[in-house]
Amino acid sequence: MPRKTPPPSHSTLETPLALSQLHIRLQFLEKEHQSLLKQIKRKRTELNNFVEQTRTFVTEIFHKASPSFRKMAELDQDIHALFEEIFTTRKFGQQTFKNIEAVYLKLQLTGIISLKPSRKQFSTELDELFDNPDTESDFSRKTAEGRHQHWQTQESVESHGEARTEDKRKIRETFLRLAEIFHPDKVKDSETQTDHTEIMKSINQAYQEGDLARLLEIERLHQVGEVIDNNSEDDLTRKCRTIEQQNQILLTQYENLKRELRLAKNTPEGTMVSDSRKAAKKGIDAMALMVETIDNQINVVSQIRDFVKDFIEQKITIKEFLGGPPTLQ
Repeated sequence: MPRKTPPPSHSTLETPLALSQLHIRLQFLEKEHQSLLKQIKRKRTELNNFVEQTRTFVTEIFHKASPSFRKMAELDQDIHALFEEIFTTRKFGQQTFKNIEAVYLKLQLTGIISLKPSRKQFSTELDELFDNPDTESDFSRKTAEGRHQHWQTQESVESHGEARTEDKRKIRETFLRLAEIFHPDKVKDSETQTDHTEIMKSINQAYQEGDLARLLEIERLHQVGEVIDNNSEDDLTRKCRTIEQQNQILLTQYENLKRELRLAKNTPEGTMVSDSRKAAKKGIDAMALMVETIDNQINVVSQIRDFVKDFIEQKITIKEFLGGPPTLQ
C-alpha cells in the first residue's frame, strides 16, 4: 500500500499564510505610496507654476500700469491736501463742518481715496457706538464666545501639534539616513564628492521645507532604500509599519499643497491670473483691459479732485458740494 503523507501541521500552515497576508498588505501600501508621491509631484508642480505665472503677471502689469499708479497716488494726495485746506482755512457752522467731514469720509470709505482717519473725523461714529448699550452687551457676549472658541481651538492645536512633532521626527529620520549616505566627507574621490555635494543640496532643501516626498524620491532615485527579507515576517511587518507612517505624512503634505494652491488662487494677484486665463479663452486681452480700467478710474478721481478744487475756489455752492461729485451720482 502506498504510504500516506501526513497532513501538514498547524505551524507549517500559519507562517506562509501570515507571510502571504503581509505581502498583500505591503503591496497595497506601496501602491498607495507611489500614488501619493505622484499626486504630490503634480500638485507641487501646479503650485510652483501658478506662483511663477502670478509673479510674471504682476510684474508685467506693474510695468505697464506704473505711470497710472503714480498718477493715482498724486491725485490721492491732492484730494487729501484740498480737504485739509478746507478744514484749516474755511469758516463754517458746526453742522456744515460735520457735513463736509461726511463727504470726505465717504470718499475714503468707498475707496475713492486712501483711508486717513483722524480721531476728530470718527468722533461722532465712536460716540454713537459707545452710547448704544446693546452694542456693549453684544461685544461682551462676543468676547465670551471668542474665549470659548479660543479654548477649543487651543485644544485642537495641541492635538495637531503632537502629530506634527511625530511627522517632523519621521522626516528627520529620513534626512539623517540620506545624509549618512551622501555626505561629501564620506567619500574620497573628487568626482563622487561633487555628485554627493549636489545631492546633499537637494536633501537639505527638502528637509528644510519638510518635504518628505522629495526625500523619498531622492532615496528611490539613488536606490538606497532599506533592503528587507521578503521571507522574514519581522522585516515585512517593520516595512509595512514604516510605509504606513510615511503615507500618513505624505497625505498631510498633499493636503497642505492643495491648501497652499487654493490660498494662492484666492489672493488678489491669484484672482487676476485666474480671470486673465478665463478672459484669454474668450479672446480678451485682460492685461490691456486692466490698464484701461485704471485709466478710467484716473478720469473719475481727476473729476473728483476738480470738484473739491472748485468748492475751494467758490465756483460751486456749499449745497452743490454737499450733494457730492456728479461723477459719483
